[in-house]
Amino acid sequence: MASTQQLNDLTTQVRRDILRMVHKVNSGHPGGSLGCAEFFVALYNEIMERKEGFDMDGKNEDLFFLSNGHISPVYYSVLARAGYFPVDELNTFRLIDSRLQGHPTTHEGLPGIRIASGSLGQGMSVAIGAAEAKKLNKDNHLIYSLHGDGELQEGQNWEAIMYAAANKVDNLIATVDLNGQQIDGSTDQVLNLGSVRAKFEAFGWTVVEIENGNNIEAILEGMTKAKTLTGQGKPVCVLLKTVMGNGVDFMMHTHAWHGKAPNDEQLEIGLNQNPETLGDY
Repeated sequence: MASTQQLNDLTTQVRRDILRMVHKVNSGHPGGSLGCAEFFVALYNEIMERKEGFDMDGKNEDLFFLSNGHISPVYYSVLARAGYFPVDELNTFRLIDSRLQGHPTTHEGLPGIRIASGSLGQGMSVAIGAAEAKKLNKDNHLIYSLHGDGELQEGQNWEAIMYAAANKVDNLIATVDLNGQQIDGSTDQVLNLGSVRAKFEAFGWTVVEIENGNNIEAILEGMTKAKTLTGQGKPVCVLLKTVMGNGVDFMMHTHAWHGKAPNDEQLEIGLNQNPETLGDY
């Protein structure tokens, strides 16, 4: 079991990876990736039960599905740092014929990637299907998923959310990244979501809130609580309150860095705010 300091050090390195990947190709989505760095580090290093190696069947282990696939930089970094593929492959992010496309895809056969994602609103349906497959296979492991708050403006989510409760899909923990930002502005300005908690509860879900989604200890506590609530006849939603661009001061609290790469000077500022801990690729 990793210490909090080790997890924080890994998070800092993941932030460096994100900045360098996006900067190199002048393309990608750093804001949401930076905001979810702690969550991914905690999930893959402490929360999920993972087996050695990778196969698409995913039997006898917990599975994770990323719905808001544009935050692929944080996903790729954490997968590489967890041993799914070589860290130096991060150098190929968004290049032609790379396995690390801007949105995760499956046809390149990248270990750790189970679905193509990025067409927003679809990940909830996939996660529910995987959770039902676990039940059919009498596999007691859990399904985890991550969704953007702006993504909840897609109607397909709510059909799936209604379905999961009606069919007692209680081996699913769906996390929503509540950073309040999306590509065109704040979620309040673009299409106000109201109370996301009230909506999920009205649809028959159990809800856990993590007030500081950029704190490793808070994430571990909240996700551990969520795990204890599975198997009780209801799907579980975790509301993870994060700061977009967290860890790089000029990227924080604004939608401006949803899909914009830092220039050379901005890269250096960001890297200086996140000193190397485990070695760059």
